[in-house]
Amino acid sequence: MSEHTHSHSHHGDGGGHGHGHSHSHSPPPEDTFDSQSLYKHINIDQVTTMNESEPDAGKGVIKPWSERYDTTKILESDADEQLIMFIPFTGMVKLYSLLLRTAPTSSAPRTLKLFKNRTDVDFSIAEDLKADEQLEHNNSIADIVEYPLKRAIFSNVKSLTLFVQDNYGDDVSMISYIGLRGEWKELSKDPVITIYEAAANPADHKNLVGAENFMSEYSGGA
Repeated sequence: MSEHTHSHSHHGDGGGHGHGHSHSHSPPPEDTFDSQSLYKHINIDQVTTMNESEPDAGKGVIKPWSERYDTTKILESDADEQLIMFIPFTGMVKLYSLLLRTAPTSSAPRTLKLFKNRTDVDFSIAEDLKADEQLEHNNSIADIVEYPLKRAIFSNVKSLTLFVQDNYGDDVSMISYIGLRGEWKELSKDPVITIYEAAANPADHKNLVGAENFMSEYSGGA
């Protein structure tokens, strides 16, 4: 059972979310999505979700674009309507947008907060922590909704944490699909070699590749 037992006061303040958004919420063009999908660059095994009703349900809703309408896997919250999902990538990414599909009901998430490159976000700090981006999900659309992100902020991302702060009134929140679009860059696996080659320090090269000859000469001179 979940130990997510903190108190809530946001179900009754419906007037506090009246701000609008000028950006478009539309499904991405299918002919361009494959090249920008980050699905294959997400470390699915390391995805973790707090307050999910079933183990690994969060991993199940991060699906390939071809499975976006598959509803056999649903993420549902447990103790209350809040969820926290940690999504690590296999390299560095530039995030362009978040894609979300929910049912057009009161179980749909409402306020979502996004944090980049943080591993410490839990329910004790998530509500008060300043988000890198905050979104209000439109639950009137029974399809995939795309939320463009601020590319200047999400330009060097190793992990993304998604916090569902509240929903439209149900006891639990439900999500059937989460997708991410952007660009991926592989992290260098040999930065030390690169540094040595760039520095070209003779002393370092003696230690690395000529230590035996150097020591022999030194001993002979003594």
